Amino acid sequence: MTASSTDWSAPGLDSETRESSPLPDPDPAIDRPPMEVDIVCAGFGPAMGGFLTTLTQAWNDNPADPAFESRVMPGMPLQVLCYERADTLSAGVSGVVTQAKGIRSSFPDLNPAEIPMAVPVTDERVFYLLDPIGASRRSLPLRIGDFFLRLAGSLVLKDRAFELPWTPAFLHKKNGLVLSIGQFNQWVAECLMAGGLVQIWPGTPVAAPILENDAVAGLRLADQGVNKSGEPDHNFIPGMDVRARLTVVGDGAIGQVGAALNQNQNGAKCWAMGMKFVIELPEAAADSELRPGTVWHTIGYPEPEIFGFLYVHPDRLVSVGIFVPSWMGDPARTAYRYLQHFIQHPALWKHLKDGTLRSWGAKSLEESGRRAEPPLSGNGYARIGEGSGSTNMLTGSGVDEAWTTGIQLGEAVLELLRAGKPFTHQNLSAAYETRRRASWIERGAREAENARNGFHRGFIRGLIGMALTGLTRGKLSLPAHIPPAHRQIRPFSFFAASGIKLREAAELVLEDGRPLHDALMSARGWPEIPFDGRLLVTQQDALLMGGKVQAPPAFADHVIFRSKGLCLLCDEKTCIAMCSGQAITLGSDGAPVFEREKCIHCGGCLWNCAQSPDGVNGNIDFRAGAGGLHSAEN
Repeated sequence: MTASSTDWSAPGLDSETRESSPLPDPDPAIDRPPMEVDIVCAGFGPAMGGFLTTLTQAWNDNPADPAFESRVMPGMPLQVLCYERADTLSAGVSGVVTQAKGIRSSFPDLNPAEIPMAVPVTDERVFYLLDPIGASRRSLPLRIGDFFLRLAGSLVLKDRAFELPWTPAFLHKKNGLVLSIGQFNQWVAECLMAGGLVQIWPGTPVAAPILENDAVAGLRLADQGVNKSGEPDHNFIPGMDVRARLTVVGDGAIGQVGAALNQNQNGAKCWAMGMKFVIELPEAAADSELRPGTVWHTIGYPEPEIFGFLYVHPDRLVSVGIFVPSWMGDPARTAYRYLQHFIQHPALWKHLKDGTLRSWGAKSLEESGRRAEPPLSGNGYARIGEGSGSTNMLTGSGVDEAWTTGIQLGEAVLELLRAGKPFTHQNLSAAYETRRRASWIERGAREAENARNGFHRGFIRGLIGMALTGLTRGKLSLPAHIPPAHRQIRPFSFFAASGIKLREAAELVLEDGRPLHDALMSARGWPEIPFDGRLLVTQQDALLMGGKVQAPPAFADHVIFRSKGLCLLCDEKTCIAMCSGQAITLGSDGAPVFEREKCIHCGGCLWNCAQSPDGVNGNIDFRAGAGGLHSAEN
């Protein structure tokens, strides 16, 4: 492909996207090695697992089916390649609870014991957590409610937690599974590779789609042997152009292929940072109430807007974590510090305090769901998974939805192959989109579309709106104006006027070098973390103990600050506060500095930037890159 053959008229690419999300400058002088395959895929997660499993099972059932004969290698089966950015296929960073309807449809005889850390859901509860230390930012109505709960005392409270008498039906994961996505992805990948149809290549970031005329013609892999600025070094290896009849986009909410195809055409406006620990409980915990399959959902602490969870795996392992949403507004979003305060809440700490940190991870979640659904297909390509708007934020579920979108695309591709039809926008729409629109995913997405609206007007209003939407199955909801993510970050001047001691926080920064936002939390009254070197450890120690962050050399930096001037004007520096690996720090000139060796690829900087060069997108560009977390337990 040369520069003259590239066209930005592929479906879903508007003029705004062409300006804000350009392809890397393709130097026509670079001789890029080509490869021809039948189907090429970007990203390996639950959605791609569902897609590739559907193809593989159909081929294994009937390998003589002429539909599976390769066009690029006649006489051979379909050439199906999948490229994954992470260096290992077990590098997923989520412990999840899922209804597993789609997963079980692919594996009717599934035995959870075959998948490490998987277990059926046995118990599900919802807790409202009171603030045990008085540092939360709580509204007057919430403080009044807390007062009456405390007044009732032991009649309704246990360890400063109020257990809801029932779990709302829309949250129920009855007959579902508790999973480690890292272990689940590895198990699925092993099944696929044993099937013989699919090749999966980890540690191979995709730089961009190949766009020709009005179609996607394949994927361009990232250049290697370059310096941090992307300039060729002495061992330069140009990224290969992998051309295919069909390109499957399943690279998630922050994927470069999806971004280049304008995956957020309708505006992904709601995000959250999911951050978690995997903790090994002591042997004495085996007889406690934390039995394998136990699921806890929490609200109210460490800040009212922060949702929490605790999932119990086999072998005394628990996943415990929080979701810090974009609509929280506070620029001091130090997620790691919040997570440490969360696990020390009395209702959790009595179970966790003697545990040992095994792993740690973080991931950005696109919480707009159907509101931000992009075009699902075009000439030569189709999207599946989270990046296609499949996540249901009413039920708090995304893995099973993503897997099922992969099944639906797999069935559509089989239909088109058997009919001898090309992968045009019209054919993919009729075969894939029609299946999706008629499925439970679409029904759930429509019911959940406005479930989170109320939170943009306050926590209590948000709970009312979510309950209203859930109980009426989406027929009723609260209206809301949802601004772009960068405008959801309130300026620090608001907090200064409310008595935040910025000078005191700055003194803490100078005293021990901690991040400004961590110091702000201390200045607001959050107690210091009593580090014990086992469970309560510094963020950098968590990277070493449980995250195992690696950054292969010879790749370009993938986090780019578009305008240094805007960074210098920014007082909030929320990108620093929410950087999961502390890979973004404050430079000596007052501008953020990126260290690729610490980045876990969570993508939080994308939606935690308070500045915008165009009024729509933040001031940070997130490009292709390898490395990240290396922990199968995540």
